[in-house]
Amino acid sequence: MQIEILRPSDLTPDVQNQVAALYRQLNPDNVQRALSEILVPQNNVIFVICKIDDAIVGTALLSTYKVISGYRGMVDDVVVDATQRGKGIGRRLMEKLLEEGKKTGLDEILLFTGHHRAPAIGLYTSMGFELRNSGLYSLKDF
Repeated sequence: MQIEILRPSDLTPDVQNQVAALYRQLNPDNVQRALSEILVPQNNVIFVICKIDDAIVGTALLSTYKVISGYRGMVDDVVVDATQRGKGIGRRLMEKLLEEGKKTGLDEILLFTGHHRAPAIGLYTSMGFELRNSGLYSLKDF
């Protein structure tokens, strides 16, 4: 098992296809962006993958941004292949993101997960994440 940062130079059609297939396990209804759109310098994203042999079996992303109240990171798109769950891959991906966030000097790391995702919630709380007393609002098609 290898945990590594995915870089623009790593992009191939095979990598794109593997990540797309994996992401469909997380949310089959979302329209996916091409990795070439995500891994650009102005996007400020750290994209971590887990590989077993040559197969990508997990992903996690950390977007960073600065606002008046601090330098933050937002975790997104954490997914582990259904056949590989329960093996500590999600924890290893998150540990790598936290390590990178610390190196970057973030003040806070945020994440959102659905209330129905009990294993993910268990992972995040075991790593010290706490539920914020706030609401998340969304606006699409504007």
